[in-house]
Order: sequence, then C-alpha cells, then structure tokens
Amino acid sequence: MSSYKIGEVADLLGVSVDSVRRLADSGRLATTRTTGGQRVVDGRQLARFMASRPAEAKPETTVGRSARNHLPGIVTRVVKDRVMAQVEMQAGPYRLVSLISREAADELGLAPGVRAVALVKATNVIVELPKA
Repeated sequence: MSSYKIGEVADLLGVSVDSVRRLADSGRLATTRTTGGQRVVDGRQLARFMASRPAEAKPETTVGRSARNHLPGIVTRVVKDRVMAQVEMQAGPYRLVSLISREAADELGLAPGVRAVALVKATNVIVELPKA
C-alpha cells in the first residue's frame, strides 16, 4: 500500500509541513519512520484521517484559477459490484463521489489511501492518477 512523505501529506491536506508534524507529534496522525529516518504516513490511515475531518472551507488565496476542475486528493472508499464502482475521495475540504466502471477502478488500482485526481466536468467526475 502507498505511504506518503510529510510534504505530500501537507499538500493533500492543504496545510503546512509544520502543521502535519504537529498532527503527528500530538498523536492525531500516525507516522512511521523509513529505514532512512524519514517520517511517512500509511495511505489507508491518511484516508481514514481525511475522511474523518469536518469539511471546512479554506479561504481563497488567489483571485482566479484556470484549472479549478482538477482536484488532487486521496481515495477514502471504494465499493464495487459486478459492473460499477463507487469511488469516494477527499480533496482538501471536499468529499467527492464518482461512479465509474468496475473495470476502470480495477485498472487504476483504486483503493483507500491511493492518491488520485478528480476531474470534474459538468455532472461527471473522472478519476485520474497523478504523475509520480
């Protein structure tokens, strides 16, 4: 399963690296250390943490944005049947739900803790994987 460096967690949460360290130091966000001593957060644990946070609107820091329909986040839940999959994501303060084919969800390897990008177009949400 995926694990995320502190800087990546900060990007996903929309907070500073110091804020993530404080969350870890207070015990609110579990981290482990790599063999090199770097702190990392397990993807599934991060998904649970993000899904449990209350949705709070973040103040806008820019006047305009052209790519407002790309929402980077993390998968928090995937429910599959024979044909379709319901994918839930947390992108900053936003919870998104997308219905996609089971085949697409399987090909993308979507599971709680996987980093993904929601692409919103009209009433459809398309899930993409970011470049590593």
